[in-house]
Amino acid sequence: MHHALLRFGSKSGLESILFYIFAALAVVGAILVISHDNPVINALSLVLTLFSTAVLFIFLLAHFLAAIQVLVYAGAIMVLFIFTVMYLNLREESLSFDSFNKPMRLSILFVLLIVSGFIAGLGFKKGLMLNGAGVSLDDFGTVRGVGDLLFRTYLLPFELTSVLIVVAIIGVVVIAKRRLD
Repeated sequence: MHHALLRFGSKSGLESILFYIFAALAVVGAILVISHDNPVINALSLVLTLFSTAVLFIFLLAHFLAAIQVLVYAGAIMVLFIFTVMYLNLREESLSFDSFNKPMRLSILFVLLIVSGFIAGLGFKKGLMLNGAGVSLDDFGTVRGVGDLLFRTYLLPFELTSVLIVVAIIGVVVIAKRRLD
């Protein structure tokens, strides 16, 4: 009993408890994103998921990735999502979807997540995920590591994503202009 109290009070025990809490919050937030009918609740659940993921990045000592996760995704992107939902002014009848067999769909999704997590865990144990991308464990999550990956290894996908975002912005402007006319 005394050993259990010492273990709970230790740094690794507290880190484990916090890890499981934020991992559970991320999963619950993700499930709420896909299962709730209200788009504002969906967006707020996505904020919870993104923030919990940022905390998990901190546990991996990837502080730069955690800061970017909060600033870019949980901040800027979610503001855009909320503005889009408010701009579209969705009515209750347009939000209805086929909720037939919803528990079965969520169960299948949960099983797929567990299987993909298991497969990803096997890849991380073997060191395939980081070493195959050309990142050393010392640079993982740092500005240098992210910059090396982004501008050397994945430069073409990064630039194509930029073009895709510009096309999406132009599409939104065209749709908004038609709606105002």
